Amino acid sequence: MSIQKVIVLGAGAIGSLYGALLSKKVDVLLVGRKPHVEAISSKGLRLTGEINQTFSVEVDTQIRKIPPNTLLLLTTKAQDSIQAINQIKSILRADTVILVLQNGLGNEKVIKEVVGWKVEVLRGLTMMASEFLKPGEIQVWKGVTILAKSRTANEIASLFNECGLKTKVSENITEEIWRKLALNCVINPLTALFQVRNREIASQTLEWVRQQILRECVEVARADGVSLKIDPEELDRKIRGYANFSSMCQDIIKGKKTEIDFLNGKIIEIGQKHGIPTPVNRTLTCLIKFLEEKNLEVRR
Repeated sequence: MSIQKVIVLGAGAIGSLYGALLSKKVDVLLVGRKPHVEAISSKGLRLTGEINQTFSVEVDTQIRKIPPNTLLLLTTKAQDSIQAINQIKSILRADTVILVLQNGLGNEKVIKEVVGWKVEVLRGLTMMASEFLKPGEIQVWKGVTILAKSRTANEIASLFNECGLKTKVSENITEEIWRKLALNCVINPLTALFQVRNREIASQTLEWVRQQILRECVEVARADGVSLKIDPEELDRKIRGYANFSSMCQDIIKGKKTEIDFLNGKIIEIGQKHGIPTPVNRTLTCLIKFLEEKNLEVRR
């Protein structure tokens, strides 16, 4: 593959960040919601925080065609993946590569079931953080991108690195996915419940809760064949380094559905398969779903 075009399907905070930086070296199309698209068309895409620059990027509310040698970044919410891919399935090409950059476990398998063997589906992880300030403006915290090993991974990693997206190809993406999952299972529901920035949940008051979430994640991962070695103190240091509002917190504040089923909900699901109780992750999942229900009532 020689990447000629990048299409970002799901240009929210993280998708817009990747699209903006990749536009330095390749043609990029951001596909997002109408207010965001209109703001970018009018004034450009503004990145603030650890990157301070305005980008001129092609935008649209839908994908109308897929050119040859297109890299498609799937950055929608995990629960929207199937619908998003089904809408473009008929125009996918054999030389299209779909890079799944989402929170959760098993996302790429879901996409492969939809597209079959028609295109390559590659899993990636982002440790970058971003916050949607308003249409056309994203706040950014830098981090690394991790790609699963594949026939196109090195080329994609090279492009990303050239554009300022620090990227590596992992020999063990499964462990990397579980490690990110455990981090998300701690940060996302707690920040969403209390509506605070990520670093605030590193409070000593919540230490026991963080450790119990992590313990269940490690036990479930081990039962599923993955040996996770995560030092709670190292986890706390990472949490203190994130000054953003988590994506789940942003979703709750905006009255949107969250990715809880693909995070703590996955720990429950896999725990049940192996006969491992996960009461702390189950409690957090129930609490987040209650907030979703209350938001739904308000919208009605």
